[in-house]
Amino acid sequence: MPELPEVEMVRHGLAPAVTGARVVAVTVRDARALTRHTGGADDFERRLTDATLRAAVRRGKFLWMPLDGRHDAVLGHLGMSGQLLLRPAGTAPERFERIRIDIEHPLHGELAVVFADQRTFGSLAIDELRPTADGAPGGAGDDAPLIPVQAAHIARDPLDPAFSDTAFRLALRRRASAVKRVLLDQTVISGVGNIYADESLWAARIHPETPAQALATRAVTRLLGEIRGVLVKALAEGGTSFDAQYVNVNGQAGYFAHSLNAYGRTGLPCARCGRPILRLSFMNRSSHLCPRCQRVPR
Repeated sequence: MPELPEVEMVRHGLAPAVTGARVVAVTVRDARALTRHTGGADDFERRLTDATLRAAVRRGKFLWMPLDGRHDAVLGHLGMSGQLLLRPAGTAPERFERIRIDIEHPLHGELAVVFADQRTFGSLAIDELRPTADGAPGGAGDDAPLIPVQAAHIARDPLDPAFSDTAFRLALRRRASAVKRVLLDQTVISGVGNIYADESLWAARIHPETPAQALATRAVTRLLGEIRGVLVKALAEGGTSFDAQYVNVNGQAGYFAHSLNAYGRTGLPCARCGRPILRLSFMNRSSHLCPRCQRVPR
């Protein structure tokens, strides 16, 4: 599933093309891509046509495009394999194309925003905007203190200026579950999935099964610093692509996979100590760790 760096790359690519653009037409080719929308395909097309997109915004793994002069937005979640692509107007349908939004931008002219999704776990919706609980901007890309209702339960991500380090430390102190499980809880910290949790825990030398409440304040501070460092580096390298399912708006893959130290490196030597990286079963997925650098908690 795309995590913060991958979704941010998509947001960053969309922003200049959609900000200030008018929607001239909407084509829903597969209504399964509207599972988060409370109306059907006709309702989605009607409500979006002739609207003006004000920005491209992200919190965690959610993206949205606020509609100018209205109290709602086009909300998107990429799921496992969703893609938001920018294409010239009139191009042939993409493989696995589900929804096409034709736009006209005052500077860039006519374009198409295409939502393609092989596994159909992602979706778009028109969702109501509500004020943020803390009064800070809803997410990256917009100063408005507004967030879609369906994303309001999502915590801020560690690169968000309004993210509270203190609240994060308190959340870990209250939880006896494994620290990796807490990192994957999007209501505690958003944007971190399996890849970046493994990488951050490796960098912080913390075993993923360590009880969150057992971590000392210094260890939590170190972990949070490593999470931010890993995310920033992944952003600089365009995110992580293992196959063609994650690409940016221009269809280009990220190359952070070449910088991974733990995730997907089963049996390969640890970059610090040389011991083979282990793969352990974890929550219907896997954890990757160094058995020497990341000691099993006592």
